[in-house]
Amino acid sequence: MSKTISAGRTPRIVIDNIAGDLSLVGWEGDDILLKGDDDEMRVKQDGDQVKISCNDDLSLRVPKAASVSINNIGGDASIRGVMGGIELKEIAGDLSIRDVNSVAIDTIQSDFSLRGAKGSLAVKSAHSDVSIRDVDGNVALESVADDLALRDVRGNVSANVAEDVVFYLNPQPGSAYAITAGADILLVMPPKANATLTLNADEIDVEWKGVTNEEDATSRVITLGDGSALVTLNAGGDIRVTNQSDAGDSAEDFGNFAGIGMDWSGFGERISRQVEQATRRATKQADEAVRRAADARRRFEEGVERRARGRGWNWDMSPKGVPMSPKLQASDEERMAILKMLQEKKITAEEAEKLLASLEGGS
Repeated sequence: MSKTISAGRTPRIVIDNIAGDLSLVGWEGDDILLKGDDDEMRVKQDGDQVKISCNDDLSLRVPKAASVSINNIGGDASIRGVMGGIELKEIAGDLSIRDVNSVAIDTIQSDFSLRGAKGSLAVKSAHSDVSIRDVDGNVALESVADDLALRDVRGNVSANVAEDVVFYLNPQPGSAYAITAGADILLVMPPKANATLTLNADEIDVEWKGVTNEEDATSRVITLGDGSALVTLNAGGDIRVTNQSDAGDSAEDFGNFAGIGMDWSGFGERISRQVEQATRRATKQADEAVRRAADARRRFEEGVERRARGRGWNWDMSPKGVPMSPKLQASDEERMAILKMLQEKKITAEEAEKLLASLEGGS
């Protein structure tokens, strides 16, 4: 169902909760267009403020100048072309943002990709990989749990990252860039960069004309050009500084961003493909587990038949006196395969019971 709301060219959109996925696009129209299950949507308007919640997926088209405040998203979200400012408290799935103004986020539980921000970006907690490109303002990342890729940030940068960082930087005079990483940092800058580098790491490798590497050095201060930008890097692993623009192509030690040439234009779109691939892998693994369980049962039954031929049947002492085959028992291998599928939520508890009953010789 579709619903149209008129709230002016600069409406304030307040989204309380989206249980499913959210698609939010800024457009040239003056109205707000909502698409979703009419029974699951709740909309309340007060002047230029529109409050929305939905117990399912929701698609929104809003005027480009709209400002958006979101409390919670239960699934994935794609946000495009909203220029009035975006605030997001928490999202459970993947988040892809393109062509916006300023963005402030509290918590992202999965992958995050941003490309094209006229303002600043602030993230308190990101629990997976983060890719950021083409930001005019400052970037502040309080906590990134996995890898970080940064490119074309024209404001200041501060980031705390648990794993690897790949940072393509054209340092601006008077700007400050401070990154702390739990693992390795790769910094790539133009050959004529002007920056003062303060580096701390297990190993420091500087591939730069006129700069000599110091063997076993774990801390260095290096001035490039007039040193007008301040770059401070602290790595739990190694730091590599280079002016080779293709350095990311062969950065085998730099996590999920190795070998992709630092072209992150399709990062957000890759998220959905990765989900599909993971689903296919899970299905294949489930099928393989079922096949192994079936093979184990077949081998067990063949063993029962061989033993029966060798020593005869165990006779039922009932009045009928009919020879009965021994009751089949599921092997440990079979039980483990079924329990693993249940633990990984590839089958339900009811399906697990049926599989076990079948392996035990039940109906």
